[in-house]
Amino acid sequence: MYTAYVAGTPNGKKIPIALEELGLDYRLCHVDLGAGDQHQPDFVRLSPNHKIPVLVDEDTGVTLFESCAILYHLACATGRLIPADTQGRELVLQWLFLQAASTGPMLGQLWWFRHAAPEPNPQALERYSREALRIHTVLEKRLSESPYVATQEYTVADIAWYTWMETHAELGIDLQPYPHIEAWLDRIAARPALREALRKMEER
Repeated sequence: MYTAYVAGTPNGKKIPIALEELGLDYRLCHVDLGAGDQHQPDFVRLSPNHKIPVLVDEDTGVTLFESCAILYHLACATGRLIPADTQGRELVLQWLFLQAASTGPMLGQLWWFRHAAPEPNPQALERYSREALRIHTVLEKRLSESPYVATQEYTVADIAWYTWMETHAELGIDLQPYPHIEAWLDRIAARPALREALRKMEER
């Protein structure tokens, strides 16, 4: 049994999706970011960076933070949603690192300056919009060569990228120039495990 500490953010959605896809038993613990639950001492003991998600293996006591690290751990532990060979696993790891190091931060900043900044900042919007489009171009090229992000099969790398790329409407990004991304998003959105995970996320 796993306990996943989550919120309704792109990073927070990744872990329930993976747990559903893997058929693992889990319960969700919703962290109220607006109320500052992520700064409470009990939570900080689990996540020293005060961020969700966190995954606790209730059987072993192992605790993991950072969404892509959790995804990689679950995939390796189960031998699913990841290739068995070293080269394939390294491909998945590269795309997980790229999502964590570039896609999440850039798209996250664009969302903040569009929706949460106390006053307009045209320079920031221009910078992060430009970087978001560059990232879309990188992924579009990749998906023109492969049906999925890291390999020819669906992996945890697709989960990591999906929850961010599906925010395109909120970010003001038109997908018309990115037909391979649009088709990929549609394929993943149709997966029963993903739909079930998001349904559970909405329950309180």
